[in-house]
Amino acid sequence: MLQDGKLYIGTSRKPDDTINKGEYLDLKFGNRHGLVTGATGTGKTVTLQILAEGFSNAGVPVFCADVKGDLSGIGAIGEAKDFLLKRAEQIGLAPYDFQQFPVIFWDLYGEKGHRVRTTMSEMGPLLLSRLMNATDAQEGVINIAFKIADEGGLPLLDLKDLQSLLTYMGENATALSNKFGFISKASVGSIQRELLILEQQGAEHFFGEPALKISDIMRTTNDGRGAISVLAADKLMMNPRLYGTFLLWMLSELFEVLPEVGDPDRPKLVFFFDEAHLLFNDAPKVLVERVEQVVRLIRSKGVGVYFVTQNPLDVPETVLAQLGNRVQHALRAYTPREQKAVKTAADTFRPNPDFDCAAVITQLGTGEALVSTLEGKGAPSMVERTLVRPPASRLGPLTEAERAEVIKVSPVAGLYDEDFDRESAYEMLAARARKATEAAEAEKRAEEEAEAAEQTSGGSRWTLPGFGDDDPAPTTTTRKRTSGYQRETVAEAAMKSVARTVASSLGRALVRGILGSLKR
Repeated sequence: MLQDGKLYIGTSRKPDDTINKGEYLDLKFGNRHGLVTGATGTGKTVTLQILAEGFSNAGVPVFCADVKGDLSGIGAIGEAKDFLLKRAEQIGLAPYDFQQFPVIFWDLYGEKGHRVRTTMSEMGPLLLSRLMNATDAQEGVINIAFKIADEGGLPLLDLKDLQSLLTYMGENATALSNKFGFISKASVGSIQRELLILEQQGAEHFFGEPALKISDIMRTTNDGRGAISVLAADKLMMNPRLYGTFLLWMLSELFEVLPEVGDPDRPKLVFFFDEAHLLFNDAPKVLVERVEQVVRLIRSKGVGVYFVTQNPLDVPETVLAQLGNRVQHALRAYTPREQKAVKTAADTFRPNPDFDCAAVITQLGTGEALVSTLEGKGAPSMVERTLVRPPASRLGPLTEAERAEVIKVSPVAGLYDEDFDRESAYEMLAARARKATEAAEAEKRAEEEAEAAEQTSGGSRWTLPGFGDDDPAPTTTTRKRTSGYQRETVAEAAMKSVARTVASSLGRALVRGILGSLKR
């Protein structure tokens, strides 16, 4: 499958349907990103599978999402089926060997793979605002919350940490607004309601520790193959915004963590973003700009990003321009939008004089695609009508027993399966509030004891006749203090404690990256 540093995709055909030549993806251009598009049932998942197999055999780790559940079969050896053997014979694939690939299963919910988490701090305010579909005012409050946490030494790890910080901000909105800008209590309340919705949708499984280490999705086996990390996304797709935000967070983490490597002879990691339209649907302009920036710059870190979606119009033009390797399966052209998509797809290819690209896109069969990859000095190859090769691994899902066995012997078994809840913003704010309450109560008791002592000493005084002390003692009344000092409230005491932390050497602001996540 891998020949001379190239990944075999399939075999192209001439206009008379005879075999033309093999179509390959040059590994040195694997980090120039790619696009796999096509209507439902045209073979996108199989294309993703054979690309992942090729990269794995080349020693390149792969991360991909299993949206429908049938990509898990890449962890089992393939089976000789008639239509697979027929395709291998059609394209001259001999020998057609079956193979099992090293797989690590992941799942945000911990049901079909190892738990995968991140912290609120690592997610950052921009992605969290996207996840919550926040308004501009709410996004401003979220940014202020992260600023307070950074300067105040308050780790934001899980949902309850952010919830407690927002409660504190709402109680002290006036004082905090003077320093950080206007904080609307209504916006704080709206964000708290959104956090509650996220919690009910299962987002609490995603935020916490131990957080995923990027190095664990970049593993290779003893025989030099790249591990294929498969994210179980069938349940996650019930919350598409969480799905899109999670994958974008992973992309931003890769960008922040990995060093610059220039143009290596093969990628350090290939990242498949299935159902890519979920990332860009209703996305604010600033987020699209950040995604385009990350996609453009992450190439020099040896990471290839491949978007998989039904319609090429799902991907913004600024991002589409960065995708050099393209596999276009069949599209339908019944509606004006679909007709526009066909024209857009055809116009992005280097024309082939042997056929009309726009016409062929609507005529492609299952497992057939238009393929154009980068070659030579990085120029796109002429588009070719290609029969995609059959996979070497199983076509179809693993059984539950097979999946459980793979998880059991996984190299990360036991590393992420148990939650760890260390001291963070929730516990620290609660402790400060508790200390402030105790101090206030102690001060109140001291005042009451002093007043009682004063009354007692006044009742037992002795007198000397003729010196005026025999006059009736004036009635003792308790007067309120008229000085400018007012006993501080619990919230004010907690705020002063935060201010002291900000002023200390430990209160230095944390450094955040291009998408608002922490730089490590």
